[in-house]
Order: sequence, then structure tokens, then C-alpha cells
Amino acid sequence: MSLLSNSAVEKNMDLAPAPLKKEKVKMKKGLQLFLIALPFLILVFVFSYLPLYGWSYAFFNFRPGIPLSQSEFVGFQWFKSIISNPTQTAEVMRVMKNTLAISALGVITSVLPVTFAIFLTEIKASWYKRIVQVLTTLPNFISWVLVYSVAFAIFSTNNGLLNHVLTDLGIIDTGVNYLASDNHTWLSMCMWNVWKTLGWSAIMYLAAITNIDPELYEAAKVDGAGRFRRIWHITVPGLMSTYFVLLLLQIANFINNGMEQYYVFQNAINKDHIEVLDLYVYNIGMLGTNFSFATAISMLKSIVSVFLLFFANKMSKILRGESII
Repeated sequence: MSLLSNSAVEKNMDLAPAPLKKEKVKMKKGLQLFLIALPFLILVFVFSYLPLYGWSYAFFNFRPGIPLSQSEFVGFQWFKSIISNPTQTAEVMRVMKNTLAISALGVITSVLPVTFAIFLTEIKASWYKRIVQVLTTLPNFISWVLVYSVAFAIFSTNNGLLNHVLTDLGIIDTGVNYLASDNHTWLSMCMWNVWKTLGWSAIMYLAAITNIDPELYEAAKVDGAGRFRRIWHITVPGLMSTYFVLLLLQIANFINNGMEQYYVFQNAINKDHIEVLDLYVYNIGMLGTNFSFATAISMLKSIVSVFLLFFANKMSKILRGESII
């Protein structure tokens, strides 16, 4: 009986119109893809959306040790205090200036991974290329705590390598406390981030270069184009689509600098220029125990990030004719 029913179904499928067949195949593939993505969607919901319940703290006068249900409901008081309280307004503006300045430097230096990837592909010795790529990619897997340990070993006042060399050469008389200096804090933080992420960020561009048709290089070489002409007229245009997508995503993430790097490098001297928005939220929330105000700041940061994401998407449509979301 089952064999007859199966054969009947197959006959009905064979007799079904071609558009209906395609639609059923499409739905089946879509269901398979959804089931494959379902575990990851669950992880995103659990770790990204479920914690948004914590936004409710921004509407209460929460104090550690007192349950939220017993805390005083204050509505939008903490949001209003950002504007109404001159001291808090000045602090938020200072932190925003640091955040935007360091993010702007990150956008400016976003061409460095592209340049590095291009130069890396031009290295003819494969063993040397592998060594350079490994050495520049490894720092990405080092925590910022270890990065600060390296910085301390090089730049500390008493035992730092740089101060030892300079004093032995007679260039300086006493050690210079480079890590506690507030000179060029934005630039130094940007350079540390470039050093840590340069090799990893170049991987995407290396993959894009391998997708460029080799016949274009051969044709340009036959026409007499030199190495730099081939780079400028073939490699660079081939990387532009990848570069613009990553650049627009970076713009959408403009005020999310992270916290770990600035947390380990901060001190009493450079705090005014190193405290970015994420670090400020941590300092006033965890160290200052003002959880409600920190939550309000974090909520506004998330709203601005969403706005920047849609702005970057609109710019992508205008510049490239394609959207990124």
C-alpha cells in the first residue's frame, strides 16, 4: 500500500507544473538552510538579545544589594540628567570626543591592512612571506593584558628596554615614563591597535586578491605595465569592493571602541584622553556603582550604533548600489 502511495506521489510530482516544482525545491532548500542556522540564531538570542532585559535598570534608582523590584522607579531621570546636569554633560562630551577621535584615526588607518596585503602578495619568496604573515597575525590572538606586559617591558621607566638603551647611549639622563604620559594618547592607542590587528585584518584582502583574474596581470605585463602600474590599475580596483564593505561596517561600529585595550593602558595621568565610551560605562557602573546611569549611557550608545548602521547601509546603496543589511 505504501509503495503504491509513494508511486502516486511521484507521479503527481512529475505531473506538477515546472514553476510549482521549483517553488517546492526552493522552500526545501530554504528550510534546510534555516535549520543549519538555527543553533547560531539561538546563541545570538541568548547572548545578544536576552541580556537586553538589563536595560530596565536605566529606569530605576538601582543600588547594589537591593532587588530591582524594591528599587525606586524614576522613569527617564537618568537620561535627562545627561543634558540637565552640567557636570555629567561635560563628562559625556569629553568621553564622546575621545571615542570619536580614536575611531576617526581607526578609519584613517584602515588603508594600512590593504597596503600590507598588497605588499605581502608581491613578496616572491614564499618562505619569507609565510614568516611575515605568521608574525603579523599572531598578535591578534594575544590578550590586551599581555600586550600591556610587552609595552611595560619596553617602555617602563626603570626596567624598560628603550630607557636602558637610551641611557646607555647617553641620549637621556633618566628614564622617561612613556606609559604614564598623556602626550599623543589617541595616536598611541591607535598604533597599538594597528600593531595588534594588522595581520589579521589583511587576511580578508589577501583572499580578495586571490580572486582577481591572473590573466589581467599577464595582459598588463605583455602591454609593458610595471609592477606598480599593475598594482594600481588591477589590484587596487579589485580590492575596492571589499574595502568599502568593511569600511562601512567600521563606520556603523564607530562608537564601539571596546574596553579592554583602554582599561589596561589607563592611569591617573592619561585618563582624560584615554577614557572612551565603553570604558566610561564600566568606570561609572562597576567602579562608581552607578549602574542606572551607566545603563542609560549604554542604551544611548546602542541607539546611536543602530542609527550609524542604517546610515552606513544608505551610503553603501549610494556609493556601490548594494546594501550591506
